[in-house]
Parts: sequence; C-alpha cells; structure tokens
Amino acid sequence: MLVTGANRGLGRQFVLSLLERGAGKVYATARRPDLIDVPGVIPLRLDVTDPASVAAAALAAPDVKIVINNAGIATGANLVTGDLDTIRREMDTHFYGTLHVVRAFAPQLADGAILNVLSALSWLANDGAGAYHAAKAAEWALTNNVRLELAGQRTLVTGLHLGAADTDMMAWYTGDKSAPEVIVAEALDGIEEHRSEVLADDWSRQVKAWLSDDPSVIYRKASEALTT
Repeated sequence: MLVTGANRGLGRQFVLSLLERGAGKVYATARRPDLIDVPGVIPLRLDVTDPASVAAAALAAPDVKIVINNAGIATGANLVTGDLDTIRREMDTHFYGTLHVVRAFAPQLADGAILNVLSALSWLANDGAGAYHAAKAAEWALTNNVRLELAGQRTLVTGLHLGAADTDMMAWYTGDKSAPEVIVAEALDGIEEHRSEVLADDWSRQVKAWLSDDPSVIYRKASEALTT
C-alpha cells in the first residue's frame, strides 16, 4: 500500500490506520520523507507535481496494490482575483498530481485499488476557495473517468468526499470538523466493501443530496446551513 502526503493530517492517519488494520507493508510518501514519523513504514520521496519523482517512486515500490492519493494543498486563491501561478499550483497538485500517480502505478494495480481523497467542495463552490473547488471538481471527474478506463483490469477506483477534518490544513476553520481517524475508517471500510464513492460525513452527504437542485437553491441552502 502507498499513501501520498503521508507526513501529516489525513495522510499520516491513513498510514496509522493501515498499520492498525494489519497492513504488512506501507509506503509512506512525502516531498520530504524525513518528516514521516510513523515507525514500521517505508518512507519514500514523492512529489506528485514532478513526473520524474512519481516515476521513481513507482520503480521503488513495484509491489504496491493499493494507492491512496491524499497529497493536497489549499491556497485560499479565488479564480478571478487570485494569482494565476497559485491557481496552477492547486491544479498541478490535485488534478495533474493525482493523474501522474495513477498513470505511473496503474500497470501494477490489476485487482488492486485506488482511493482519491476528494472533498465536498468537489461539488460546492466557496468564495475564498475557488482554485481548490475547481481543482477538486477536476479530480472528481478524473476519478470517474479512471474508474471506467481501469475497469478492464478490475482496479477499484474510489472517491472519498468529506467536509472539514481536524487537521493542520483546517486549523483556521471554526466550524464542525471530523476526527481524522473517523474519516479514514470510513474510507478504508469503503475500499474493503468495494465502494466507488465514500461520503465520510454529514456535510458531504448533504452537499451530494443538493446536486439535483438549481444552483441558486443549492447556494441558498448551503449559506443557511453554515450560518445556523
């Protein structure tokens, strides 16, 4: 098993939970593997925005059968007024970074699995997170297409959607946050149950339920929900 962005937050929790569930070998990857502090794993350098780094990681971990694409950033950039280089960083990380990893590891994932960590913001725009929303929406589309493309080799492709988790990335957020171990447990249960989509908390389930509404209704409901 291989986890990207494993040095903190949800990635670190994925590593811990995989070990707790008896995983025999876990590759914990990060741009700086020296920051990985979980004993019993194989630290591996992996920068998802660098195709050469991704290719090297695939060569170094030829026995991986489950890949968890967790690496991510949140810059706070909007689309109209935000810095274009910052917006590209979000897309390079969430869309192209995930795609680099999928393409590099896909040949060895027959009868294996890919889990992409997405977000309720894959479906819901938010002022102050325009680049994140656009990148996660693109990653959601990627997840759905990759699922079809890899069906012939029986690779399970699961999308994990969540609201806010209690991690460093969301330290600024004062609303309801789920414990990382709860989110990760839902995700790993989803893989074990061969589910294509995991809605890990109430907020992701609520946003998904709104999708058939007119956008004006969706954003009114979202605003009301966040202010009550």
